[in-house]
Amino acid sequence: MRKAFIAPAKYVQGEDELLNLGYFVKTFGSSALLIAHRDDVARVQDKLDATSKKFGVTFVACDFVGECSRQEVARLKQLSQEKKCDCTIGLGGGKAIDTAKCVAEGDALIICPTIAATDAPTSHSAVLYTPEGAFDDYAYFKQNPSVVLVDTSIIAKAPVRFLVSGMGDALSTYFEARANTQSYASVNAGLPCGVREGYTAPAVGTQAAFALATLCYETLLADGLKAKLTAQAKVVSPALENIIETNILLSGLGFESGGLAASHAIHDGLTILEGTHKYFHGEKVAFGTLAQLCLENAPMEEIEEVIDFCLSVGLPVCLEDIGVTELSEEELMAVAQKASIPEESVHSMPFPVSAEQVAAAILAADAIGKQFKASR
Repeated sequence: MRKAFIAPAKYVQGEDELLNLGYFVKTFGSSALLIAHRDDVARVQDKLDATSKKFGVTFVACDFVGECSRQEVARLKQLSQEKKCDCTIGLGGGKAIDTAKCVAEGDALIICPTIAATDAPTSHSAVLYTPEGAFDDYAYFKQNPSVVLVDTSIIAKAPVRFLVSGMGDALSTYFEARANTQSYASVNAGLPCGVREGYTAPAVGTQAAFALATLCYETLLADGLKAKLTAQAKVVSPALENIIETNILLSGLGFESGGLAASHAIHDGLTILEGTHKYFHGEKVAFGTLAQLCLENAPMEEIEEVIDFCLSVGLPVCLEDIGVTELSEEELMAVAQKASIPEESVHSMPFPVSAEQVAAAILAADAIGKQFKASR
């Protein structure tokens, strides 16, 4: 049986860690293409100036347009070549990070997240959009980032909703990895590289990945609420440090090497509903996790535990919490069918799944979530 596990070459996290960015640039050369929105650059300009001076490196600004499109990637690749940049830095949220991944194509890449809203920073994949912001395609690269550098003092000052959304994304990690372990489904660590000459790509997850996914869930339950309250005070505490690591590292390694399942597939289906568009990825994934638990008929005690956690930190537990106040039977089936297309991760569940079953699970999760929310 082939197993696979992938991870960034180095993960470093701590207060004011961005002051050491120049050190990591120096391991590749003396200049770096800095892909970041101007607002994110402004937030950390003093630290960029300090690390540039200390380590004698140059950051090449790029006027990032804010969208990870093929056109923007091509423009930035050309700029990197013209300026003879030795490495690429993605600083900010998901769009800047994904654009940096596409420009670097797996070589000499440093990722510096300024929010802990998803587990994307550690992965070897990116999402491409059109210049107008519509989904285009997924991109996968030969390896994960060379360095993931997380400055917790920056994340502590970001809007708390980002941190909570990251907990929603991380919430699914254990349950999806558990499903993949039971079904022996292929995970991202093996598949996305494609089939090359002499190499067969598919692989299942490792014990290490499942252990990390389990720790991810345990840490959310132990420190999630404390971390949220700390972030509201805009200071760094041990609990916040643990949740930042959970949202970015544990969830990142857990999903990529442990596998996705129904939670993320249901998220993808829910995106066709206009009411969900103003909600973050992790917020919709949290409801998708409740729906997955209903789909697999998990013990009520487990469902209650997840709902209690969601309510404590402010994550959605029913459809109205993600902007869906009315849902016709036709809309429900459209969501379920999108979540059940052959390419979706719902088919990593340890049993056959139909669109009708997904639709029923969504309604069940909504009913249970509403009841528990009303009783609180």
